[in-house]
Amino acid sequence: MGTGPVSQALLDSLWDFTDAAASAGRFQQAADDAGRDDEARAELATQLARAFGLLGRFDDGLAALAAVQESTEEPTDRLQARVALEHGRLLRSMDRTDEAVPFFTLAARKAASAGAQFLALDALHMLAIADAGHEEEWAAEGLALLDTATDARTRRWGVALHNNLGWFLHDSGRPEDALPEFEAALRAAETVGTHEQRHLGRWAVARCLRTLGRTDEARTLQQQLAAERPDDDFVRAELALLDQTADATGVSGAEPTIVP
Repeated sequence: MGTGPVSQALLDSLWDFTDAAASAGRFQQAADDAGRDDEARAELATQLARAFGLLGRFDDGLAALAAVQESTEEPTDRLQARVALEHGRLLRSMDRTDEAVPFFTLAARKAASAGAQFLALDALHMLAIADAGHEEEWAAEGLALLDTATDARTRRWGVALHNNLGWFLHDSGRPEDALPEFEAALRAAETVGTHEQRHLGRWAVARCLRTLGRTDEARTLQQQLAAERPDDDFVRAELALLDQTADATGVSGAEPTIVP
């Protein structure tokens, strides 16, 4: 079995963010595999902690991370980044965001020290969400790092970074600044993203167009999405809002979440 750092390809194969319970089972099995070295098993256990967090099993998640720390005498910077990142995610899910920010900051620093670009981008993307008042700064740092990436899977972070920045600007009353970010997220999705990211990217552009009063363009985009996915609740909700009134710009609505 493989040794050394766990590849992102392996993590992607074990993750299903629509089924955290099944993902937890796979990560538990992988972390228990004696054929892997201690570092790899510890790194896989951090993803078990993340899956526990998605299931609302926060104590189990924190316990899994504590076990990783207790079982590793000299953790590498990469492993420390993983532990800090997932600790921060758990705290944020527990509505303890202020406590989470230092963990995300530590994760970004340790990942950079390890030369783990993908992990550093993950940490910066979390900081851009969690560190109130500094969203644009962290997003800019993440995008600057992204400019140096050549791997397609790593460059996919452009989807989440631009999308999250777009929503921050949109919800801060700056839709004219948000639209270019949503459009950049869509371009990234079209280049290196998943089919789901492309769908959600088009939805976000249409949603922002509605806020800007460009309702005909928004309706056209949503109708195209509806033709592809007639049962998409987010698309149907937007079309209903667009049809209710000639001025739907001030009406808020829920938005789907893009998975990096």
